[in-house]
Amino acid sequence: MKAKIVITPKKAVLDPQGKSVQNALEHMGYIGVGAVHVGKYIEVELSGTDKEAAHKQIDDACHKILSNPVIEDYRFEIE
Repeated sequence: MKAKIVITPKKAVLDPQGKSVQNALEHMGYIGVGAVHVGKYIEVELSGTDKEAAHKQIDDACHKILSNPVIEDYRFEIE
């Protein structure tokens, strides 16, 4: 199994990296670019076949280690 994890800044948190990307896109002529949020993408290979246990394990890892729940949101899927 593989967990695909996406971590992004919360909407209320200032994202200077996202703002820089937004400004660069506008300066390059891309019109209509709204807010840009820069985050992280992580893939984790999992052994075993118990999808429920894997879901619990990845959720715990995201909450405790992979993200900062105060300023970041995360979502994941397990394939």
